[in-house]
Amino acid sequence: MDKEICLRQNVLPKAGTKVSPAVPLHEVAPTRDENGKPLSDFMMIIPKLKHQSESYIQHTLNQLDKVLNYYKNQIIFVDLNMKMNLLWVTIKPTPGLILEISAAIKTQVPEALLVADHQG
Repeated sequence: MDKEICLRQNVLPKAGTKVSPAVPLHEVAPTRDENGKPLSDFMMIIPKLKHQSESYIQHTLNQLDKVLNYYKNQIIFVDLNMKMNLLWVTIKPTPGLILEISAAIKTQVPEALLVADHQG
């Protein structure tokens, strides 16, 4: 996919590294397109993902990438917060697209649950 999944991991910094708080998602995720029109977004929880094996996590990322790549022309931004097991997707506002993409994700990652959506 041209837009890579932004993967937030719960990784401890190396000794001596300057630590600053992570940038909150609401400051990173776009809310409007280049013409100022509101975008749509949704979030899904993938329960217990962070507690799975590396191979299971990689398989899940590959499955997500398949879906997200299929919809790459409609997707604006993707963030996977591993600490919270939370997938955030910002898309172009198109009727029915949130349910279509979230259903496709659920087909590939059955444990994924749609939590909330916002139509722009």
